[in-house]
This record gives sequence, C-alpha cells and structure tokens, in this order.
Amino acid sequence: MSDGIELAPHRFAGLVAPAVDRTFVAGMLAGRDGGGAELSSRYGGPAASGFLVEFRTRLATPGGTVDGPGFAAVTRYRDPVSCQRALDKQVAHGMLQRVPDGGFCATERGLAFLAELYQVHAEVTEELWAGHDDRVVRLVEALGRLLAYALVLAESAGVGAAFGAMAPPYEPAGTPPGVLLLNRLGTLRYHRADAHAAAWTAAGHTAASIAELRAGPERLAIELETDRRAAGPYAVLTAEERLTMLADLAALPG
Repeated sequence: MSDGIELAPHRFAGLVAPAVDRTFVAGMLAGRDGGGAELSSRYGGPAASGFLVEFRTRLATPGGTVDGPGFAAVTRYRDPVSCQRALDKQVAHGMLQRVPDGGFCATERGLAFLAELYQVHAEVTEELWAGHDDRVVRLVEALGRLLAYALVLAESAGVGAAFGAMAPPYEPAGTPPGVLLLNRLGTLRYHRADAHAAAWTAAGHTAASIAELRAGPERLAIELETDRRAAGPYAVLTAEERLTMLADLAALPG
C-alpha cells in the first residue's frame, strides 16, 4: 500500500469519520439503554443532566470548566437562547454551577452523577464489545496517539473551540478500555466538527445555512475541505495503521 496515495491522511479523514460516528453512537446508545436513562432519572432527568453527559470528558476532570466559547462551539447548530435556558435549568437542579468567566463546572452532585455515568459506560461497553479485546486495545492506543498529536498541532495552529472544550478526555487511573475507547472517539469527533465549521465558514456559510445546504458540488467541496482540515492528526499513523483502524472500527458490534 502506498502511504501517499491509497490512504493519505486527507482521504482517511473522510473514510474514518462515519466509522467513528457509528461506533461512538453505538456506545452511547448502549449506555442510555443499559442504565444511563435510569441514572439520569434519579438525578432529575435529561433536563438536569444533559450537558453533564455531553461535556463529561471535561466536567469530570478535577477543576474542569467549560468556557463560553467552547460551549458555543459544541452547540453551534442549536438555538443559543434555548441552550442558555437549558443550562440555567441544570444550574437550578444543582448539577452545574456558573463560573465568573461565563463558563460552568460540575457541582459535587454533578460529579457524583458523572462518577456513576462512567461506571455505567464501563459495564455497557464491556458487554457491547465483548470478544473484541484486541481490537479495543489497538483502537485505544491509536486514538491516544491521534489525540495527543492533535493537541500538539493545536499549540502551533490554534485549537478549535469545540475540540478545546473536550480534549484531552478525563481518564483517571484504572479507566476500563471500553470507556477509554468511547470517550476518545467522542473527543476526536469534535476535532472534525471544528474542521467542518472552519470549512463552511470559509465558504461563506453560517451554522443555519450549512444545515440547509443540499447535496451537490458546493456541499462536496465543503466536505473535501473538511477532510483536508481534519487530516493533520492522522499523519501520526502509518498507512497500514490507518487501514487497521478502519477494519477494527468496522468489526466492532453496534
């Protein structure tokens, strides 16, 4: 296989994105159906815990805070007024608290919820991906290298606001491989989300207009530019490692 042609980083970025999405969504849905919904209801339901789940990789970190720009970037396709109202409700439930710079962090109650959520995700991913231990370990290692390199690149080029809000994911000692995989996949998705936002912004779109843009030459050009902008971290993998990553993701159930 030629590293420069068959699976160059920009081509791989486009190929791997749907596989990353599928595997991540499968893990999150398993978490919801395997105890996450019951856990959420004990703490007040989605209205109380929604952003804790979404921002768990930052908020579970001791002292972890999501700043205003990071929150806006992650929720860029949603109505900002509605997002602030939802945030206010979760503050009122005692799960989050605002900080002086306009961001927010988890309360003690919120941290207790996140500790239980990590346990739920440990149990469901172990069951979901049972019998695929080698694949999970390979993916965890590859994703760790990708995220580390993405952060290095960000030091010189500037990190996107959504990726910056989530990376690096919180990984306390003893975190099971399934949780590492789930959260590293989720964090990597925000790197591409920032690349996509940069691509459609450069093309003169807004979050609202890109959501309405139909398939066609303009949409294709934006997707190809997204691949180019998202490609940087994949240079840390060899072409063979990229192919193995694709195969491992495709083989995981979900």
